Amino acid sequence: MNIPRLVVAAPSSGAGKTTIATGLIAALAARGLAVSPHKVGPDYIDPGYHGLAAGRPGRNLDAFMCGPERIAPLFLHGAAGADVAVVEGVMGLFDGASGRGELASTAHVSKLLRAPVVLVVDASSQSRSVAALVHGFASWDPEVRLAGVILNRVASDRHELLLREALEEGSGVPVLGSVRRSAAVATPSRHLGLIPAVERSAEALRAVADMGELVAASVDLDAVLALARTAPPLTAEPWDPAREVASLGSDAGAAPGAAAGAVRPRIAVAGGAAFSFSYAENTELLTAAGAEVVPFDPLHADALPEGTAGLVIGGGFPELYVRELSANGQLRAAIAAFAASGGPVSAECAGLLYLGRELDGLPMCGVLDTSARMTERLTLGYREAVALEDSMLLPGGARLRGHEFHRTVCEPEHGERPAWGWRLPTGLHFEGFAGATGAENVHASYLHLHWAGYPQLAAAFTAAAAAHRAG
Repeated sequence: MNIPRLVVAAPSSGAGKTTIATGLIAALAARGLAVSPHKVGPDYIDPGYHGLAAGRPGRNLDAFMCGPERIAPLFLHGAAGADVAVVEGVMGLFDGASGRGELASTAHVSKLLRAPVVLVVDASSQSRSVAALVHGFASWDPEVRLAGVILNRVASDRHELLLREALEEGSGVPVLGSVRRSAAVATPSRHLGLIPAVERSAEALRAVADMGELVAASVDLDAVLALARTAPPLTAEPWDPAREVASLGSDAGAAPGAAAGAVRPRIAVAGGAAFSFSYAENTELLTAAGAEVVPFDPLHADALPEGTAGLVIGGGFPELYVRELSANGQLRAAIAAFAASGGPVSAECAGLLYLGRELDGLPMCGVLDTSARMTERLTLGYREAVALEDSMLLPGGARLRGHEFHRTVCEPEHGERPAWGWRLPTGLHFEGFAGATGAENVHASYLHLHWAGYPQLAAAFTAAAAAHRAG
């Protein structure tokens, strides 16, 4: 299968990758092309802006959490029907999982996708030196095809001329565009990065439109498309959630009730501004496993969706909406009652905070015997976790990879049955709750998981929801 594609990378974070990638997506979509947006790494926020620009979900390509072997299949699944795909990188081009070489880096993913790379260079404080920088990145790994440069934050026509002359003389990499400094396309940020697009609504749409207009006026889109079309065909089969679930076998396959004509267990998935972190493949796997997935917004709903048999609460920013979440006592009580009835609940990060007794001193759902508060310390990084005991989701001893990203702490940070254990430089770390108040039906942790890497999670959770409905 051949989908024209390119990877947008940079020498380091902060060079303007998100602005350029989102602008490219918007500008190409404005030409009437179907653009498939992707993001290297675990970040949930950038794909939100990509999705606004493209009119289809932004999807993550994380070789650490999903495995290198799934990157091309996941790409082909997400890019089905697209005319062109734009993949935004993460950090600097060669920055990968700490201590693991190129694993999960933008360079690694570009090689797995056999995609040309466009390097976004922040030119605000350099002129001729830009050629040395680009030459170094182009020659560092001969398997990475660095095929174009977009100059960002260029000060003037004179500055642009100096940059272009240096690159023509010393790098051999063509310049595809030169983008001037612009306050109009700035995307506001806070303690965990950019403000998610779902929180900004009309402002986010305007910002995305501004990015598209800026890139359309500053970048040679015909040259970009021509470059994307040089990517060779990929031989992988597109990822298929139904096939993934079926491959698990009868012990961990589709849930009871998933057969034709049977009632599908209804799984409520929290969303909205407070719980905006999710991977599209997670819900696709739940559906493939036999569930009816129903989204709801805890900021506005006063009850769980009718007939809820399972509850998934993912990541987000509950600390910013703590007063509204706390004031919605009807929903908090409904969630507590659902958990007490044996209803299966899976929660990550924001969901963990919401299920606790308190967040920053205000009452939450009270399902977990823990309280959370904001701190100044950022906890960030990939984790290799081990399930310490049998739980609703996994057997004890199961190993998987996830990502941690928060500025809150829970006290205590785990229950009598911790969800996970992993090693840190300071020693073995236990975290999360695999069972609450004696129940086996609640699994909550700070660890973000991409279920495409572990489809058994969706199968097990759907089976638990079906059993709860039947009971």
